[in-house]
Amino acid sequence: MKKLIQGIVDFRKNLTQENRDLFAKLALGQKPDALFIACSDSRVVPNLFASTNPGDVFVIRNVGNLIPPADAQHPDGAQAAIEYSIFTLSISDIVVCGHSECGAINALVKGSDAKCCSHLISWLKYAEEAQKRVKEGFVLNPALSEQNQISQANVLLQMEHISSYPFVRKRIEEKKLRVHGWWFDIARADVYCYEQSLNQFTLIDEDEAKLIMHRLG
Repeated sequence: MKKLIQGIVDFRKNLTQENRDLFAKLALGQKPDALFIACSDSRVVPNLFASTNPGDVFVIRNVGNLIPPADAQHPDGAQAAIEYSIFTLSISDIVVCGHSECGAINALVKGSDAKCCSHLISWLKYAEEAQKRVKEGFVLNPALSEQNQISQANVLLQMEHISSYPFVRKRIEEKKLRVHGWWFDIARADVYCYEQSLNQFTLIDEDEAKLIMHRLG
């Protein structure tokens, strides 16, 4: 907690006039380019590895970067955030970003104590299909541990969940919305994107970035 408090003091002390002007402008409204769905894991910091400024991305963070499918019985904040980002903010891109050594996936693999973690167990059901697929042989990168294989499969599963919403699917079909899958390797500080044509996660280096930019137009 002391580190957080000192961080606020340092933030105020080091805030440039340019940044003050930016925040003054953002106080009037936001128009982010993308919705970014990431894990709550403290090691995953989207604004750091994507070098984004305040106002650039609308972010959902939860345990396991999970999105309940359209037919889920109990609506939650993630679904509300998707609706808000599309209908109010008019975002054109959604990024689902999983990561290596994910604690949520580890809990899924090893199981959790129902007495103390009933909410976690209930939440992780939205990732169970990813675990099932890997056990049945769906492996994008055999060099990865089982936990990380499931983490990558989970990114694709959550992309499917997002696309299950009629209003999302309609915009995808109209080419007004794109859904992307990313995966962050914590140990190497590398970000990978899912390339459907290759059926694998590819490192986003300068060459890959050029290909992505070209597709985006």
